[in-house]
Amino acid sequence: MKILAIETSCDDTAISIVDVKGSLTKPVFKVLAHNISSQIKIHQEWGGVVPSLAKREHGKNLVPILVKSLGEAFGKGEGKEKKFEEKIEKKINKILEREPELKEQFFAVIPKLKIPKIDAIAVTKGPGLEPALWVGINFAKALALVWDKPLYPVNHLEGHILASLATPQKVAFPIISLIVSGGHTELVLSKDWLKYKIIGRTRDDAVGEAFDKVARILDLPYPGGPEISKLAATISTERPRLLVNPNSQLRGEASQFRLPRPMLHSGDFDFSFSGLKTAVLYLVQKLKQANKFDEKIKAEIAYEFQQAAIEVLVTKTLSAGQKFKAKTIIAGGGVIANTALREALSKMASVNNLKLLIPELSYSTDNATMIALSAGLRLLAGKSQKSNTFKADGNLNLK
Repeated sequence: MKILAIETSCDDTAISIVDVKGSLTKPVFKVLAHNISSQIKIHQEWGGVVPSLAKREHGKNLVPILVKSLGEAFGKGEGKEKKFEEKIEKKINKILEREPELKEQFFAVIPKLKIPKIDAIAVTKGPGLEPALWVGINFAKALALVWDKPLYPVNHLEGHILASLATPQKVAFPIISLIVSGGHTELVLSKDWLKYKIIGRTRDDAVGEAFDKVARILDLPYPGGPEISKLAATISTERPRLLVNPNSQLRGEASQFRLPRPMLHSGDFDFSFSGLKTAVLYLVQKLKQANKFDEKIKAEIAYEFQQAAIEVLVTKTLSAGQKFKAKTIIAGGGVIANTALREALSKMASVNNLKLLIPELSYSTDNATMIALSAGLRLLAGKSQKSNTFKADGNLNLK
């Protein structure tokens, strides 16, 4: 079966088409189209994502990305223009009444397209920014109506966990999944496909949020994560990167600064990054007052902050894996694009004889391929429920 998926949970507009075959125990996925339109340049001016701007840009981007994706998956898709029936047109007008630019493009382009040979449409229901989520959901509902295709709502977090399956993988249970993004930092236990128990989460800032906030403290542009990673790399090339010894303790040559590792020895699997961010703030304020805050010092702080965050993430992930006798570790979410984190997790898994699944970089950030994978796996399991009446849920949790 072929699934067209739509993702608009934050500031990336994404559409993918994935062919799903096999069974729940041996799923086979083939990505036919994978397209993302980033809004970074628009939000950089504001130092973060502005929901109203994200909503507007999704409305501009969805139809062009759809046309591009259909072309990649099925070739030229234009046919003889076919007008919608009056009752269908009224329903579309109602669905897209709050998306004027999207509605205009929809009526201008969709009637000219051949109905694609897809079996279902999937779309992110949440979590995320609700104004942004609604644009994708309404677009999906309109397409499902005019193409007469079943529509499946998908949990964005489940998509991040399953993103690694975009390339063929062997998976053994139990699984510990580490989700790290701008809005989430969670450890999740799975004893079977599509079964989740959250065993740890951040009590305040998500790690991606902490990266962005520290970047602002260091006068770095948005998005902060890649900028901190880039700056830290200028220091870490001069000394060993994070290593993991047989006792599972992370080691790296110390920076001239020492930042806290919050909740590293708390005895549970929760996280806290607000205090780490505040420690950076106080350090920078002190250095500025002493006129000692230059580019070299800034790089040292970025390096030490990244070391601290990664040490906590990797140590807690390993502890969870050991407690629950995990055979596989999965890492997903936008922060997993961080090179140092990927290396630290890989070393940890290798030393401790654990299978590690990390998605390719193109599937690490928000994307629609992972949404198609989630819908596809649930369809193979007979656990996906089609719906045309669901709403956006900005605080949706894993179930």
